[in-house]
Amino acid sequence: MSIFDTLVVSRRTPGVAQVTMSRPAVFNAFDETMIGELDAAFAELEADPTVRVIVLAGDGKHFSAGADLQWMQRASAASHEWNLADARRFAGMLARIEACAKPTVARVQGAALGGGVGLTCACDVAVAADNASFSVSEAKFGILPAVIGPYVTNAVGKRQAKWLALTTTRIDAAKAQAIGLVQQVVPLEALDGAVDATVQELFAGGPHAQTEIKQLFAQLQVGPITPEAREGFAAFLAKRPAPWIPSAT
Repeated sequence: MSIFDTLVVSRRTPGVAQVTMSRPAVFNAFDETMIGELDAAFAELEADPTVRVIVLAGDGKHFSAGADLQWMQRASAASHEWNLADARRFAGMLARIEACAKPTVARVQGAALGGGVGLTCACDVAVAADNASFSVSEAKFGILPAVIGPYVTNAVGKRQAKWLALTTTRIDAAKAQAIGLVQQVVPLEALDGAVDATVQELFAGGPHAQTEIKQLFAQLQVGPITPEAREGFAAFLAKRPAPWIPSAT
């Protein structure tokens, strides 16, 4: 397994790999380095025949605060080419997690904001502590949740996703469970036990059947992750109109 700067990859139990985002000083906000490492880690674990289930976790008090502000500042000053490549890496990382052939479980505590919500929704199952909170917060910064939007829509439905994105309201774990953003909420001290119980339920299914189930449901998803969504995010980062906006004459 590769050695990472922003992640810790460990064996939670036999057959279970845990990818832990490890930037607790910034509440596990992700930058271009973490995006690349998440993509690489999930690719390696998907190819590892000894791994049945992958758990995604965050070190410290919070799961993930979403995009790192310094990363966003670098993007605002960078070239169009840099922004386009960066946006594609971000979109590709979420697609990698969502399309992973093996079941994935998000272990969520504390805050999951912006892209942190996207990470939660990209996993197959999300188990949250009762202190977890969620906000699709991009509009507060005048930006669109372009890349995470389809994942949120797939998790909670179009109307709830639009409500979350328009209002940027922060919802608690109970509300997140009620709208389908997470499947289970437990006390913080019971979080690891609940994740392990979910893993045991996943172990009961045939691994090849689970892979095919994921492939089947990928064809039935509400909001396919389209090139248009990727281009919309790239256009935002490059500070240019999206290609579907008519040019001024």
